[in-house]
Amino acid sequence: MKRSKQKEMTIAEASSFFDEHDIFEFDDVREVTDIKFKLQKKYIGLDMELFKKIRNRARRLHKSEDALIKEWLSEKVG
Repeated sequence: MKRSKQKEMTIAEASSFFDEHDIFEFDDVREVTDIKFKLQKKYIGLDMELFKKIRNRARRLHKSEDALIKEWLSEKVG
């Protein structure tokens, strides 16, 4: 068995790592109980009719509503 090298990882890094590795490869794995997430998001309300239009456009473009809205806002605000 391998020994793990302790390193802080982002969720994306951990996900990629465990796509390639199995947790049972390591003999010193222990449960982590003090996980801290740094999520900074602002949620806004939308009129339901406007949201339906966005949802329909997102479906046609094969994107999530969130991804489409973020794309549009990034283009507009920069």
